[in-house]
Amino acid sequence: MSLLLQQDVGPAYQDLDEKSVLQRIQSLKKRLTEKLLILGHNYQQEAVIQFADQTGDSLKLARYAAATKDKEFIVFCGVHFMAETADILTSEFQKVILPDMRAGCPMAEMVSLEELAWAWESLSRVVPKGVVPITYINSAASLKAFVGDRGGSVCTSSNAHEILQWAFSKGEKVFFFPDEHLGRNTCYSLGIPFEDMLVWQRDKPLGGNSAEDVKRAKIFLWNGYCTVHQMFRPEHVKMWRKRDPDIKIIVHPECMFEVVQAADYYGSTEKIIKTVNETPRGTKWAIGTEINLVTRLQKQNPDKFITSLSPFQCLCATMYRIKPVYLLWALDNLAAGKVVNRIKVEEPTAGPARLALDRMFAISG
Repeated sequence: MSLLLQQDVGPAYQDLDEKSVLQRIQSLKKRLTEKLLILGHNYQQEAVIQFADQTGDSLKLARYAAATKDKEFIVFCGVHFMAETADILTSEFQKVILPDMRAGCPMAEMVSLEELAWAWESLSRVVPKGVVPITYINSAASLKAFVGDRGGSVCTSSNAHEILQWAFSKGEKVFFFPDEHLGRNTCYSLGIPFEDMLVWQRDKPLGGNSAEDVKRAKIFLWNGYCTVHQMFRPEHVKMWRKRDPDIKIIVHPECMFEVVQAADYYGSTEKIIKTVNETPRGTKWAIGTEINLVTRLQKQNPDKFITSLSPFQCLCATMYRIKPVYLLWALDNLAAGKVVNRIKVEEPTAGPARLALDRMFAISG
């Protein structure tokens, strides 16, 4: 898998001090400005995101890249599946670059195409029709293509409610992957009872469920999860409620059901940013999402009390692989006329993956 094919940039880069690295990045960005677009995901560290021309969640960044048609080189400071989505949505003229190929997503890697195909085949023997596949955008291009070929759609944390409503209007059952928590939280908001939600365990026939239960259920939730949002616990909510009754708690829907239900608000990273930024001065927030975003919100809102919901540092370690020195290395190569770490989704996969993404846009705008 290409995530492992990151070449060693060597001591010429690794021995540089941070000040020199940042100065050289700034100089190269100015030099390449007519051809270059740098995208920074909300969870990116400050030393990198300061160079981003646009920040946001993965889909916002991919759509921004597609709309910026005059930039040939798109350096995506995020993780692998995000760069794949950007490549699918941009033109052939544009080249998407991931500064470090090892920047993956543990959740996205919790389901492979082979595992999904096996699960779908076994499910189809019990339920031969009426199942609509939905993949969270945090998934490989091959899974998006699988969904596109079978009449399904991609969803995001902000439009999962709309997409699942659409899916249930198209079929009697839904297969949702790879994040069981987003699926469960969204289905609960749609009024689907727990007994109609089955967890699908990746390594067991029929996901570890009986044929009778599969025939009865409305949705199958792949047992994947975000390693960052999994760290937020119900006891953290109780801790803050006891410590400060005035504090408001907002969490990402990738958190477990008990945490989402105990919070005051939940939503995508963009909703978290908007909610916190638009509240009056003096308000207090405990936020259940990745620490780099929480820290950035603290700096942007010095007149508010903002902290992580967890007492532990909830860091996306794979996102953190995009370090300034790797961004510098990628830009140095571009300045020398060489494209490194290009993310290219070939057309047999890109076509149906684009179809699944287009369905999402048609449903949710």
